Amino acid sequence: MGEGDAARRAEKPEDCRRVADGIRESTDRERQTPAAAEETIPNEAMMLLEEVLRRENLLNAHARVLSNKGAPGIDGMTVDALWLYLQKNWTRIREELQSGTYQPAPVRRVEIPKPNGKGMRPLGIPTALDRFIQQAILQVLTPLFDPHFSEHSYGFRPGRGCHDAVKAARSYVEAGYRYVVDMDLEKFFDRVNHDVLMARVGRRVKDKRVLRLIRQYLTAGVMTGGIVQVSTEGTPQGGPLSPLLSNILLDDLDKELERRGHRFCRYADDCNIYVKSKEAGERVMASITRYLAKRLKLTVNRDKSAVDRPWKRSFLGYTMTAHKKPLLKVADRSIERLKARVRAITKAGRGKALMETVKALTLLLRGWVAYFKLSHVRGVFEELDKWIRRKLRCILWRQWKKPLTRAKKLIERGIERVRAYTSANNGRGPWWSAGATHMNAAVPTQWLTQQGLVSLIQEHQRLSRA
Repeated sequence: MGEGDAARRAEKPEDCRRVADGIRESTDRERQTPAAAEETIPNEAMMLLEEVLRRENLLNAHARVLSNKGAPGIDGMTVDALWLYLQKNWTRIREELQSGTYQPAPVRRVEIPKPNGKGMRPLGIPTALDRFIQQAILQVLTPLFDPHFSEHSYGFRPGRGCHDAVKAARSYVEAGYRYVVDMDLEKFFDRVNHDVLMARVGRRVKDKRVLRLIRQYLTAGVMTGGIVQVSTEGTPQGGPLSPLLSNILLDDLDKELERRGHRFCRYADDCNIYVKSKEAGERVMASITRYLAKRLKLTVNRDKSAVDRPWKRSFLGYTMTAHKKPLLKVADRSIERLKARVRAITKAGRGKALMETVKALTLLLRGWVAYFKLSHVRGVFEELDKWIRRKLRCILWRQWKKPLTRAKKLIERGIERVRAYTSANNGRGPWWSAGATHMNAAVPTQWLTQQGLVSLIQEHQRLSRA
């Protein structure tokens, strides 16, 4: 049972009513604010914060934070403990938000491995309370901004996703735009200029209190090793607001590309522009690089960016073939990343029952093949299936350890006695033995399937039919 489920079970109806009543009472007191106070802020500027603090919006935000789970921030509070904290402190927090005196806590800095396995990516984890407030702001700002975003923007938007972007990219190549300007923004989330970003947020947000709160989140700082570092630029990945803010900033890029009539797909800071010649691509790369530096204060990473054929580049884990009607396929880097995760699971499973390893693998493999269900090239799924089964047979061979034990296990699994003893004493390593005929016969695919191992090719075929 997940943490979110446990927390929801623990919530009593009277607790829900108590917090909800507190939120409702705060709204009633706001309506009784003297007219003189209202005159200091125009009506249009007052409405947005009130919408953020609306009871239904806050309850929805709390439910979303619970469902997203996530690690604690610098205060150690889990999302399960947030509800009780709000019961005791919401009146004070609400008043601080209304008066502009609320101070977000610094985010907790952690580092996770980059998908390519080269280096680490910094991640900022806000406290559970700040995630709750950010989520409440996000729910109000999304309908304000999202309808005005470009149709070519696919990242972190309602009703849109990676698959839509990949399909659009393939359609451009099929239409004859057979060169791609693959642009990578250098440390985008760490280099966002706060003034440039806030100017764009201010185009639609007229409530100065909300603007001030968003800037406070941008400048809250980062705690590393017990020391708080002030944030003068960037929007830390890890908070609910960060994806929306990145889309708000990069919407200027989308509109510029649309104005120039380009075919493009953008997913967060990953932007691919499709053109008909390498020369045109070089011109686009140069002009857009200048535009980003001048208008948005962003830098293009020249080492990771290139003008090339789409089938020589990857986009959101996919690549494609060079056919006139290109076929989607899993990019080589995506295959290597999966193998690295499988190796980590199988290495940890050497001292465990095979069923536990299979269970962990199945969770990974189901999610992976669901993401790559658009792939038309299926051979990679068959090859990965064979490789994963060999990894599991290798675990068993290692666990049997001694030649006598290996021979007995092989006999138990139907291998003829002489062949079993010969195979057990072959002097070869575990990986060679795992791929040999005696282990394929002793540990057949059907047996591994009965243990719960999912087949990538069969799962892909099922998803394709669906």
